[in-house]
This record gives sequence, structure tokens and C-alpha cells, in this order.
Amino acid sequence: MRRLPIPARAPVLALAGLSVAAAVALLLGVPMVYVAVVAGVLVALGSALAGFDLWSSLRAWRAAPLRIERNLPGAFSLGVPTVLTLTLVNEGAQAWRVSVFDELDTHFAFDGLPQAHTVPALSRVAIRYTATATQRGVAQFGATQLRWRTRLGCFEIRQTLGEPRRLRVYPNFAALARYAWLSGDRRLAQIGIKTYAQRGLGTDFRQLADYKTGDSLRHIDWKATQRQRRPIVREFQDDRDQCVLFLLDCGRRMRADEGAPAQQAGSDDAGSNGSAGASHFDEALNALMLLSYVALKEGDEVGAMTFGCPPEERRDFAPRKGSATLNALMNRLHDIQPGATHSDYLLAAQELLRVQKRRALVIVLTNFRDEDAAELRPAIKLLRRKHLVLVASLRERVIGRIASQPLVHARDAVDVAAAHLFEQSRRDAFARVVGNDPLSVDVEPADLAVALVNRYHAVKRAGLL
Repeated sequence: MRRLPIPARAPVLALAGLSVAAAVALLLGVPMVYVAVVAGVLVALGSALAGFDLWSSLRAWRAAPLRIERNLPGAFSLGVPTVLTLTLVNEGAQAWRVSVFDELDTHFAFDGLPQAHTVPALSRVAIRYTATATQRGVAQFGATQLRWRTRLGCFEIRQTLGEPRRLRVYPNFAALARYAWLSGDRRLAQIGIKTYAQRGLGTDFRQLADYKTGDSLRHIDWKATQRQRRPIVREFQDDRDQCVLFLLDCGRRMRADEGAPAQQAGSDDAGSNGSAGASHFDEALNALMLLSYVALKEGDEVGAMTFGCPPEERRDFAPRKGSATLNALMNRLHDIQPGATHSDYLLAAQELLRVQKRRALVIVLTNFRDEDAAELRPAIKLLRRKHLVLVASLRERVIGRIASQPLVHARDAVDVAAAHLFEQSRRDAFARVVGNDPLSVDVEPADLAVALVNRYHAVKRAGLL
């Protein structure tokens, strides 16, 4: 705990006023000796008063210092404003005037700091401010900076209270929470996710149920019908115990960050799963998290593997199922950032085949360019020997905006034509890589999560695994 006395504004202004008065007196012809004596006496009295004020205030502070209680969440969500509370506790008989500033991580935006308050004797004062994480990973919160004023106001004492904290910043859970809410209300179509009737689908037996109009006659259980004396049918569910494995690109392609806000998470369109202003890599993590939640709810295993980063920074997560899997997966991936290296698709495919022996739905999350076709095609061909492969590529929003802009000036025609040419060459290259695969997608970042969930449901319905 450091204490650093700083002269307050009042004594500095008093000293400046004394200097001005001495200068005016000299200009008016007052003898210098008189001016010096009067000024010296006043300075001595002021110094004595300031010294007494500092001594008595430090003594009172040592007898009953203010305590700080900082209420921080267990973790932060990327881009979500969070209200934090600092509580100043005064257990002494002396009121203190204080200014408070909390040491936030450099990757946080904040509103409401610093704040100045008077903390009465034997009381508690709550200070609230808003902090918004702008980057995933581990956030470092330092101690709280406190500047309190001495009893007579001659000095401000700067010191630190509390202990530093390390907290995690996770991807935005808004899309996941919205999916869970709409799923419970059977309104997933509002965010573009297709739903289908589940009675009689799949191959795994689920339960016996009363016959309803529209049920297939071949699903009638005649023995149960005879026992119950009413029509009974067998209900089935989608196959469970299957594996979904994400192959997450962490190379330079995924560093794309267009900076333009996506649809807000609270809107009612398909883009509502996107996070405002999120980078391509953050959108890929959001989609990974949402599909992991859906697959785990369906009883499947979920795993992940990163590529395109140095070997020491690679993250592997062995496929598993259960309610705790999503938290474990996010703890494993929440702080990873895309690097500046080139992604080796073929090496990633070989590594995945080495560790994943069981057939799985492999989802390759990347940012495809037409010059990557020569490297990505053999990697996809290699993976398809054993696994069902879905390539999910992110394309830039700005290209679509340029292609759809009105032709106001003559030069706009060149921009629009170039955007259409770029989009066409990208579509052609993507088609050459994935072939006739109807599962793979090339979408804007905000649409990725919905597209992956719909493709996953299509795979489950068709029994492709």
C-alpha cells in the first residue's frame, strides 16, 4: 500500500496568490524587506498548517483507513457491457473526500471513471461503473487507485487498495442464450434455424406413444396395441453418440476484422447471432460454441483442434459429451488468438486423421481465398476418406455491400463490377474445392452460426454419419 502526498489545488492557488500580491506590492514601491518578511511569515504559517494537516490526517487514516470491496463477475463476455461495483467502507469517525479509479485491463472500454465521493463516518458508499471487454482471453485487473484529501484540504494522498485479479473473457454467449430461449418456446425460425417434426424420424428407438393422425402405420407396435386396446406407435429419435469435431483455423486469414457492426444480438432476423463489430475469428468461435451446445443437447460428442498457429500454441480438445463439456471447451479455447502464420491445411488433415480414428462430422472453420484452393482441395479429399467433412468459410461483408451499392457516380460502376468479379471467382474456387458437397457453406460471419446449425440438423436427419 503506497502513500504519495500531492499538494491540493487550494494551497497551490494560495501560494500563487501570495506571489502575485508580493509582486504587486513591489511594483507599488513597498520596500522589499517588508514584502519578504510578510511573505516569509505567511509561508511559514501555511507550511506549519499544511504539516499539521498532513500529520493529523495520516494519523487518523492509520487508525481507521477506508477499505475497498470490489464486486467482480466470475468471467466477462466479449462485447457485453457489465456493471461493476466498488464499495468504500469507512469504519472510523472521520469523513473522507476521495476520488476513485479502478485499474482495468487495457482491452476494456469503460464509462463512469474516475468518480469523486465523500464517504461519511461509519458508512458505506457504492460506486458503479460500466466495463466492456473488447478482446477475449485473460484480463488483468490491477488494484484500485484511491486519492483521498486530508482533513483541512492541504494535500491529496494517492495510494492503492485491494488486490490484483485475473479474469477470463469468453466469447459472447448472447446467441447461445437466445437459441436456448427460442428453442424452449419452439420459435427457432425467428433466427433462421429450420425445425422439423421429430415423431417417427431417426433410427434410435425413443418411446411408445398413442397413435396420432399422420403417424406412419408401419410404426404401429401391434403387441402394445393389443395390450392397451388402443393404437400405439413406436417413436424414434435421431442417432445419438455421434461425433462433431471442429478444425479451427488460427492462421492469418482469420485475422480479418471489418469493424462494421453486425446485426444486434436482440434483433429478430437471421443475423441476430452475430456480435456487433466482432472479428471473423470471434464469429467463428461464436458459431462453434452455439453448434457445440446444440450437438451436446442432441447427445453427441464434441471436440476441437486448432491449426495454423505455432506448435506450442495449438489447442486440442478430445471429443466428449455431457453437460460440462461446453464449459470445458470454452475454457480451452477462450484465450486463443489468430496469428500471422500461413495455415497448412494438409498438415492439419493428417494430424486429425492420426488422432481421430472414429468417423466424425469434421467442420473446417476457415476464411477461404481462391489462391488457397490448391492446398485445401487435397486436405478435404484426404479427410473424406474416413470422415464427413463440412467446410465453413467466412466471406467479407464489405464485398457484398460494394456489390449492392447504387451507381451514383461513374467510378462506382468500376467498384461494383470488381466486387461482382471477386465474388464470382471466389464462388467458382470454392465450388472446385468442395465439389458437389451440399453441406459446405460460404457465408458472411453473422450468418455462420445459423448455417452450421441447419447443416448439422440436415446431417442428423439424413443419417449421413
